Amino acid sequence: MKFKLEDFHRNVSDEELIEDLKRVALEIGKDNVTIDEYNERGRFHNTTLTRRFGSWFVCLEKAGLKRTRNLNISNDELFENLETVWIKLGRQPKYNDLVSLISKFSAGTYEKRFGSWRQALESFVDAVILNESETGDFIDIPQAIGNFGSQQGKRSINWRLRFLVMRRDSFKCKICGASPATNQEVQLHVDHIISWSKGGKTIIENLQTLCSICNIGKSNLEQDE
Repeated sequence: MKFKLEDFHRNVSDEELIEDLKRVALEIGKDNVTIDEYNERGRFHNTTLTRRFGSWFVCLEKAGLKRTRNLNISNDELFENLETVWIKLGRQPKYNDLVSLISKFSAGTYEKRFGSWRQALESFVDAVILNESETGDFIDIPQAIGNFGSQQGKRSINWRLRFLVMRRDSFKCKICGASPATNQEVQLHVDHIISWSKGGKTIIENLQTLCSICNIGKSNLEQDE
């Protein structure tokens, strides 16, 4: 096989570069495009565009797209996104799993914030739970996700507690066993076993993972009762 250098794109017009960026945005169905997303689908490399126009922000502006970098992204937003990816995969995400189809942020965003991908995962775990026993049973849940401050507590279930419940249930519906790891159309919810309206508390012992179909069926059954 003849050795050949990659194509040199110096003579590509400005219009052609910007149109390709617009094409990628249309393809992924978003009003912004990250550098990782463009390198994954674009005809050129992002450096071809940034050398031509000065910065990725300028490229996005010329294409009529929104800026992708948000320095005000909170750790909680990053963790909640990571939780969503984890649930969809049904396992611990790997660096290359954070593609635009299932993740709002690239793995590089986590690297920049936490120093490395591994440190991002460790920070996520620290944010979810304080301690686990050797057998994997949750023995200490942060006050922020528990049922404190009132007799019944809040009805809403935040992402930390939701993740704990789904992880305990192996990211599968407790009734039918459906999981987004094997069927991307499956949507998992966390449901009160004893409904909140009937005095059920928002604690891990009273919560279970159900798919959207089984959750609707359970709600209908309660109404019939």
